[in-house]
Amino acid sequence: MEEHEHGTNPEETPASSEQPKEPPMTSSPTPPPAATPPTGSAGSQETSTNMDPNLAALLAYLFGFISGLIFYLIETKNKYIRFHALQSILLSIAVVVIEVGLGIIFGVLGAMPGIGLMVFGLSSLVFGLLGLGIFILWIMLMVKAYQGEKWMLPIIGEIADKNS
Repeated sequence: MEEHEHGTNPEETPASSEQPKEPPMTSSPTPPPAATPPTGSAGSQETSTNMDPNLAALLAYLFGFISGLIFYLIETKNKYIRFHALQSILLSIAVVVIEVGLGIIFGVLGAMPGIGLMVFGLSSLVFGLLGLGIFILWIMLMVKAYQGEKWMLPIIGEIADKNS
């Protein structure tokens, strides 16, 4: 092996003593790109309530026509929230109309001699299944609204879409 003037092996010599190293090229770190608001079914992200549109749409269903009416009246900028608020109002009205109508029908049939007990049992079953179905629909509407989906119910959804 060759020895240098100081008697050291070139492999043992630190690189800084042989030749000056240039400092590594440092570039300033590029900032991450600015977050862009998601574009989807929620439409314009600007709201009168300063809330996340998906959360506001979910809350429009929470207390039926009451929360739907509140969000429909205070939200003037976001059609997505207005749609879900109006669909909540119309669904609440439809449920009340159906339940009152069925109550009248079962009340009249239940008053008939001989079939009253049978109608009472049938009405309990119908109202129980109707209540379960409405509860499942209510949960599904809230989940879909929070996910940003404009899930339109037949007839009611079309009316809400036209008037939101």
